[in-house]
Amino acid sequence: MNAPRASADDYIQFLLGTPKVASACEAARVQPLDPEAPAHDAFSRLLARLEPDAQTLWQDVRPQVRTAGGILIVDDTVLDKPYARKMGLVGRFWSGKHKRVVQGINLVTLAWTDGDAVYPTDYRLVDPAEAPKKNKNEHFREMLVTAQARGFAPRYVCFDSWYSSKENLKAIRNHGWHFLTQVRSNRRVDLDRTGNKAICNQPIASTGTVVHVEGFGLVKAFRLAATNGGTEYWITNDLAMDELTRVTYAERSWAIEEYHRGLKQYTEVERCSARRVRSQRNHIGFALRAFVRLEWHRWPFAEIRLDYAARFAQFLRLSTISTSSGASAELV
Repeated sequence: MNAPRASADDYIQFLLGTPKVASACEAARVQPLDPEAPAHDAFSRLLARLEPDAQTLWQDVRPQVRTAGGILIVDDTVLDKPYARKMGLVGRFWSGKHKRVVQGINLVTLAWTDGDAVYPTDYRLVDPAEAPKKNKNEHFREMLVTAQARGFAPRYVCFDSWYSSKENLKAIRNHGWHFLTQVRSNRRVDLDRTGNKAICNQPIASTGTVVHVEGFGLVKAFRLAATNGGTEYWITNDLAMDELTRVTYAERSWAIEEYHRGLKQYTEVERCSARRVRSQRNHIGFALRAFVRLEWHRWPFAEIRLDYAARFAQFLRLSTISTSSGASAELV
């Protein structure tokens, strides 16, 4: 039996180089002039042969992240497939981009960021044909279990109101972590033991007010004016959080949107036309691994940067101590 001519690395390099088309024929066309160069069917067999596994993504990402610190961000995006017919994984999902239900593949990602670089550490694909079907929240809790098994101890877990169910909040608390999330204006909370009311009807301060969330427990809630003229509500189980800290980590959590944009623009994640579920899963997995390579080139000195960030944080702590003791702190 002959060895496969196309490898995972060949396909990832192709995704990094192709400007628009992501097909097996295009991958074969751009190969070097070599009698042993893989043909188009070698790439088709590659996608259909390999067992999809998010663990391979983690093996690529592990050297680039620091498990102690940073934040974990969970969000999903829809990979548009408006013309797909009988294609695996394709279903009808709500799209924040289109502001309506569209046809596509629902990708849920758990990403890590330190405020600069952002790396996907785990992902799940919502399969409409799966029995029993798992929703996004179940995938979210599965990824949290995997993240803890990998040794993650994030400063916060951040997500939007789609993932703010009490089951998810309890899961994060059970892991011993803090969360920071937006909630809907009708989320029921109790401010002064007079009964649960919608958070929009409670006098929540912009600097934070401790309230009891129905079915969960005590959290600190923040009310702020949104850029669209409305009102946003944020909650966290870190009761010591102040407004400056909330703003800092809320801004860092926006990195997941930058990741979605980069993934779609530069890795051709939406452009695979294969119909098989396995082929689609492998293509998306390869696209995420291609993004990791691009992010590494964007931040080529990750270890130096992370080490400096740790030393700078230590410098700030020493500076705070020296202010009261009269000692001096020096960053070396």
